[in-house]
Amino acid sequence: MSAGTKVRQWLMTGVSYMIPFVAAGGILIAIGFMLAGSDNIVEVTQPSLAEAVDTNNIPALIFRLGAAAFGFLVPVLAGYIAFAIADRPGLVPGFVAGAISGAVGAGYLGGLAGGIIAGLVAKWISDQKVPAALRSIMPIVVTPLLATVVTGAVMVYIVGEPVASLNTALTDWLSGLGGGSAVVLGIILGLMMAFDMGGPVNKVAYTFAAGGLANVAAGATSAKEWVVMAAVMAAGMTPPLGLALATVLRPKQFTDAERENGKAAWVLGASFITEGAIPFAAADPIRVIPSLMAGSAVAGAMVMSFENTLRAPHGGIWVTPLIGGVGTYLLAIAVGTVVTAAAVIAAKGAGSKA
Repeated sequence: MSAGTKVRQWLMTGVSYMIPFVAAGGILIAIGFMLAGSDNIVEVTQPSLAEAVDTNNIPALIFRLGAAAFGFLVPVLAGYIAFAIADRPGLVPGFVAGAISGAVGAGYLGGLAGGIIAGLVAKWISDQKVPAALRSIMPIVVTPLLATVVTGAVMVYIVGEPVASLNTALTDWLSGLGGGSAVVLGIILGLMMAFDMGGPVNKVAYTFAAGGLANVAAGATSAKEWVVMAAVMAAGMTPPLGLALATVLRPKQFTDAERENGKAAWVLGASFITEGAIPFAAADPIRVIPSLMAGSAVAGAMVMSFENTLRAPHGGIWVTPLIGGVGTYLLAIAVGTVVTAAAVIAAKGAGSKA
């Protein structure tokens, strides 16, 4: 078995266990938005779980349940990648690597790397020859303990600091671009939204846009911030929507699990839950991620060109009444979705011929 095939099997194992969390968590979040209505999105996203329970805020409670499920995405992905490499001794270091990836803001790409590191370290430790007295406790205590320490150190000291520095640099860069070409800014925001689908680069773009909304709320007179927010949301919707479309147009290019996830991706994409694309990207990052970036860049550029506006920080189709120029906005999303699907299909087709 080639090294590439092994890596793909490891990734697919992690993805297969992660998909139910993506689907359940994303749909719960969408239901919370739907029940709240377009004028109450903030009232859904702001309350904590305890506050939602105390005030009997059902939409917020449902949203928090979905967010809780989403909190397991990266740990489950990393944990079961490590499990595929090292069996049960890889679970603990893998889950810890995923949790640390989330804590340091490395996103699912950090989880992919952490899962592989954890699995390889645990496998190496498990393969060592040890005295007979230690063999029985190796898979239960020694291997998980040592592999967790090594993997945790790598994630904190090697992965964490560069990610934090990158976040700061990207935020400063975007702030400098704010007064430049609107279309160029839309392309850049689109590329960032699709690059890691909820990871640190995506979050920098989203925070840049959401921060602009806060400025408007504080009394700014320009609506430029609303246009930026509209571009970011459109660019975040097209990755799952494009992949859902691709699974319909070329089902044989996807696994059974991916085709099932494609059905949920329609709802997730329409609800601005970019993470719905993660299972596809985690299984085939080289071909999928550039395809998603192409579609999102087109959507972001079109929205900036049309000067559509959005006055809510989230919600997808559930905040349609708050979108300025709905017709052209939906057109931008549709075009970005088609570009994404076409790029994915072309990339996978070319890969299968290689």
